Amino acid sequence: MRRVLLPLSPRSVATLLIAVVGLLFAGAGSVSAHSALRSTDPRDGTVLKSAPQQVTLVFTESVGLSDDSLRVLDPGNTRINKTNAAHVKGRSDTVRVKLGDDLPDGTYTVAWRVVSADSHPISGAFTFSVGAPSATTAVIGPTEDPVTSKLYNSVRYFAYAGLTLLIGVATFALACWPAGLTVRPLRRLLTAGWWALLVSTVVLIPLRGPYETGDGPSGAFEVSLLGRTLESRPGLALVARLVVLAGVGFWLLRLLGRSRAPEEGVRRSAAVWGGVLALALTVTWAVAEHASAGIQVPVAMTSAVLHLLAMGVWLGGLTALLTVLYRRSDRLPAAAVVRFSRLAFVSMGVLVLTGVYQSWRGLGSVEAITVTEYGRLLNVKVAFVIGLLGAAAFSRRWTEQLAAPVKGESAEALAEAEAVAEKVTVPVGAEVSEEGASISSTSSASSTSSASSESGGSAGSDGAAGGDGGDGSAAVKPDPGPGPYDRLRRSVLLEVVIGVVVLVVTTVLTATQPGRAELETAAATAESAVGQRAASTTLIPFDVGTPNGHGKVQVILEPGRVGENTVECVIIGPDGGIATVPELRLTFTLAKHKIGPLDAKLKNRGGYWGTESVNLPIAGTWTMKATVRTTDVDQVTVSKDVKISPPLGG
Repeated sequence: MRRVLLPLSPRSVATLLIAVVGLLFAGAGSVSAHSALRSTDPRDGTVLKSAPQQVTLVFTESVGLSDDSLRVLDPGNTRINKTNAAHVKGRSDTVRVKLGDDLPDGTYTVAWRVVSADSHPISGAFTFSVGAPSATTAVIGPTEDPVTSKLYNSVRYFAYAGLTLLIGVATFALACWPAGLTVRPLRRLLTAGWWALLVSTVVLIPLRGPYETGDGPSGAFEVSLLGRTLESRPGLALVARLVVLAGVGFWLLRLLGRSRAPEEGVRRSAAVWGGVLALALTVTWAVAEHASAGIQVPVAMTSAVLHLLAMGVWLGGLTALLTVLYRRSDRLPAAAVVRFSRLAFVSMGVLVLTGVYQSWRGLGSVEAITVTEYGRLLNVKVAFVIGLLGAAAFSRRWTEQLAAPVKGESAEALAEAEAVAEKVTVPVGAEVSEEGASISSTSSASSTSSASSESGGSAGSDGAAGGDGGDGSAAVKPDPGPGPYDRLRRSVLLEVVIGVVVLVVTTVLTATQPGRAELETAAATAESAVGQRAASTTLIPFDVGTPNGHGKVQVILEPGRVGENTVECVIIGPDGGIATVPELRLTFTLAKHKIGPLDAKLKNRGGYWGTESVNLPIAGTWTMKATVRTTDVDQVTVSKDVKISPPLGG
């Protein structure tokens, strides 16, 4: 039997992947591809003796600004910065806004929203006080409009789907089954892919502005936002995509304007131009996503392009194969299935290798796999990809059966029969005559046909088929069960269904803050809050089980020693920025000495929760338990150990 797969055992593949993952994580750096707030001046929660002249924010990467990127609100919720934020000269990672003179005493809130170098918006807020802290009515509200965000991400999914259909169906037709270019279902898939990508791109351009600023969908009609979008890198990438799509449209007209399958020379030329256009389309994604910022940008962009191309060839090709398999009026030669199986195997290898690299680049550490939203989403994607590989293994198994020469025939005879079949229209799965076909709906049917030919008998000569048996009764053929084509239909359908789920998860993943950046945001927030003071900083993850009801409690305990301690708690929301909650309680317990729980009696200080006096009498490992209430009815209690050191000199 001829082998279709490369000579790699599952154990070899698994060993290779484990080695690659280990090497990548061993060399993980600390630079992210997603901006994080590094520090602020004034620092969060500080009390100043005199009013500052300006507010400065420093990020880990360069950021883009809009008119409302930075708002300074007084205790009465009135915006006091008369000018918009701007970059510090020569520093694309530093943002500054000037304030008015003689600010009255009280607590001020700074709300910010910027766009990372990788095109994704980030936001947050912090407070500072002049003279003395005061009550504040400042309302930050949601940092982004959920309708705009969901609409933008949904349209991005349709763009991915359109790209997948264009690349996959065209590759399937040109490389595996040229006659498919004359088949109406495949022509419709190509046209649908082009229209889906064109319409989604046209919609994304005006939606980009309100998506960045956090406004509602009506912001898509604001000329000022559209102008700023067309000047930004993501906007220019979308415009470039439209230009490439115009070329793709012309290419499709030339390719589909034929009534017959193209000759070999025309097919090669079309494949070359199609490859160039597919490469150009995928580049418009790479220059405006995670790959365009952070570490190893050239390698990351190359990996992103290869990942998109491989995804398109595999998933789009599966869609084309499934469409033909389920339309019994369109004959599909076994040779075409074999060619696609080989192509899909190569695409699968590219997807795995580039996926491992992108995962390392987005996570940066083993810890991020479980404690960050990006890591959890990646776990979901990996689970579905494993299922996809399992379905693909079954598809390759049935493809091998289709590729095997029929018993009693040489490989040359099979090739000659398939060449004849190219000229005859036969329904998929239907049995054909001995002169014109080599593939039937089942391998059993082929064997039966061969047996009849060898005996030289007709249906009525010996009663073996159709006619009376020796006892006058009609002979009954045994049911051969489902053949390779039937099994292939089912496994390919399963592959497509799982592939669509993987595509959805991938779309969500590209809009999620990478694990590197999330951990760096938490570290930068702790550094900003603590300043140069000696303190113990602890992050406690929580999840109440509701949308956006998860995050982390950052607890700063100063000095973290026996005796009186001050506590400052900050809630870090799902987007990595500072969030607010209606209530936060914190207790300390030392079970070994049966002490506690000691209530810290936190108070809302406007942007953070704190207290000036928590007396911890004994050194040791205390259990710090935080109860977070996010709504009137939703709350969760989480805990983490914290080490309390002996007093200085003790």
